[in-house]
Order: sequence, then C-alpha cells, then structure tokens
Amino acid sequence: MEEIKEIKIKPREYQEKIFNTCKDKNCLVILPTGTGKTLIAMMLAIHKFKLFPLKKILILAPTRPLVEQHLQSFKKNLPEDWADMQIFTGKTNAEKRRKIWQTGEFFFSTPQCIANDLKHNLYDLKDISLLIVDECHRSLKNYAYTFVTEKYLEQSDSPHLLGLTASPGSEKSKISKICQNLGIEAVEIRTRESEDVKEYLQELEFEKIIVPFPPEFEEIRILLKEIYEKKVEELKNRKVIFSFVTKTTLLDCQRRLFNAINSGNKNPNLLASISVCAQAIKLQHALELLETQTLASFQNYMKKLYSEAEAEKSKATIRLVKTPEFNKAYTLSHSINFEHPKLLKLEEIIKNQFKEKADSKIIIFTQYRDTGSKISENLNKIPGVRSSVFVGQTKKSHSTNKG
Repeated sequence: MEEIKEIKIKPREYQEKIFNTCKDKNCLVILPTGTGKTLIAMMLAIHKFKLFPLKKILILAPTRPLVEQHLQSFKKNLPEDWADMQIFTGKTNAEKRRKIWQTGEFFFSTPQCIANDLKHNLYDLKDISLLIVDECHRSLKNYAYTFVTEKYLEQSDSPHLLGLTASPGSEKSKISKICQNLGIEAVEIRTRESEDVKEYLQELEFEKIIVPFPPEFEEIRILLKEIYEKKVEELKNRKVIFSFVTKTTLLDCQRRLFNAINSGNKNPNLLASISVCAQAIKLQHALELLETQTLASFQNYMKKLYSEAEAEKSKATIRLVKTPEFNKAYTLSHSINFEHPKLLKLEEIIKNQFKEKADSKIIIFTQYRDTGSKISENLNKIPGVRSSVFVGQTKKSHSTNKG
C-alpha cells in the first residue's frame, strides 16, 4: 500500500483496497453514506497530483453546498497551502474563472458551471489528470455531468476518472449506464453488510411508530379524494390513462400529452386532457401534503393555488378552485387548531430524549423545506432544545407541474 502521508486521518482497510483499484483504472465506487467515499477521492487526488504536479484535479458535485463541503474536507485534512484549491460557481465572473484556471491546481465545482465554461471556450480539460464525479448516479439524468465527462474523455490524452455514489439504483442496467457515461473500467461495491465494512459501523436500530390520522384531517381528505377520483375517471374515459394511477403515472401522462401537442396534434381531447391531468396532479400533491406533511404546508399550498387562479396563471387551477369540495376542504383546514399528529409525536420523542440525555444531537429528515421549518420552529419552543434547518440547495417548498 502506497503511504499517503499528507492526509491527517488513517484510511480503513477497505478504503486502501478500493484506492489501489482506483489508482490504475477509471473506477466507480459504490459505498453507503458515511463510510468514507471522500477520503478515497482525497487519497487518489493526492496520488495523481504527486505524479503530475503540473496538471490539475477537478472535483464535481451536483449542488453548491456539496461542492463547498468537499472543498472544506480537502482543506481540513491536507496541510495548509499544500495545493492551490479553488471553488468555481456561477457567481464568479467568467473572465475571472478563465484566469484562475491558468494557475489553480484543485478545482471544486458543479457540472453546470464547468459545462457552461467549456461551451464558451473559457478553457479545456486537457490538463486535468483526474476527474472526480460525486453523486455520479445523477449522470443518468444530468446533462451537464454527461457533457463534462464526454469532453474530458475526448480532450485528455490520459483521462483518469473516479465516480462516487451511495445510491446507483438496484438495477444492473442503471449501473451499466453510469459506467458507459463515465468510461468506467472497474467497479468497487461495498454495502453495510460487507465483511470489511461492517466492523467499522455501529449497529442500527429501527422503531416504527404509527400515529392515528385525525377525523378532522380525514374529512378534508375525503373531499379532495372525491374530486381527485373524478379527474382520474375522466382521464380514463378520455383514453389517455389505462393503468392503475399513481403520481408517476400522472406525470408521465402529462409529459406524453405535451409531447403530442408540441408535435402538432391539436386534437381537442388532448387539450382537455392536459387540463384534467394538471388538476389531478395538483390534487394528488395536496393530498400528499395533508397526509404526510404539516397542516401549515397544506394550507400554504392551497393558498398558492388560489393566488395562481386569481392571477389567471393556469386554466386548470381556475377550474379546480371553483370546485365546491375544494373550497370546503380549504375552509375546514382553517377550523383545525392543532398540527399534524406526526409533529406532536415527534415533539414528545424529542422531549423524552433530552430528559434522558441533555446533550443529545438529533437529525430529522424531511421531504419538504416547509415541513423542516415548521418542525424547527416548534422544537425551539422546547426548553433546552436548539434547532436549525439545514438544506442542500434552493428549491420551491412544494412545487408541482403547471397545467
């Protein structure tokens, strides 16, 4: 094993084995979250930089917070000023990025930023000795990821690429597609059950807690479900949906309808179906918020639909908010003076945990930012609890497709 003296932390045995594979081949590394993919990337980056000190290392991650996190990890675990490390974002002036590229050594960026620079000929990738692609499963849908890797493989005389992911998908075809997109020659896979990994992991305990759905919420759900089922039945009668209907089915139906219209098909049935499908999607999303998120997020979304209708942004929304059941559901939601029971149960669990251990640290994962904000707001009312919201990137609170 080649010793990497520069790193301040000692690699585990499986990280050393994976590193040895990555040294000589374009490699896809699939490791569970929290098992040290970044350290492997760091070891390989140091190895390549020592071999080719006049060349550059490029580290890509899909969001700006992840990019910043990688930069901080490298700076924290490498000697100060060991290499000139630069972060590239769209906020940096393009001409300034061109100049920094000439002198920088380690670059941390989103694929979108690098792709745009390549399209504008600010620089090329021929001097990159190693390209590290974090969350590389996104190359299946992220055009910028694919574009940058294609350009790198095309422009470099001796391309060397490392793909990192914790969730490539269970289908072999998806892993094969990632390998094809990134020019991968070897794959290193570990799970939490792998013999050389599990000795380093703590045993996880899972407890499922079921909370009852309140009758007041159920009354609203019945009203929205009634409209939703009518819209689904209409889509089936219009012969645009045939199978069991899910959120994915509706989004796929909407995509097919738009493609047909955009290709020149002006069939009135298709035009009417687009509006019905959009209403069904909005209703499905409202039901999801009511059932699984906070009452506040449900009310905010309903209020947003009323605002869209008033501004005449969408004919589908105008038709939807005129529905008597929709209006009754919104009115009923404002007669409820308590939050979703999940939040109440969560607060109870947090209180008990802090009674047992006052210095506890807890992570709560939520699907939507609205929910996270509401949970944090409520938890901060508990004596001794300090809560804050941590988000990866800016997104709408609970967006849906417009119709």
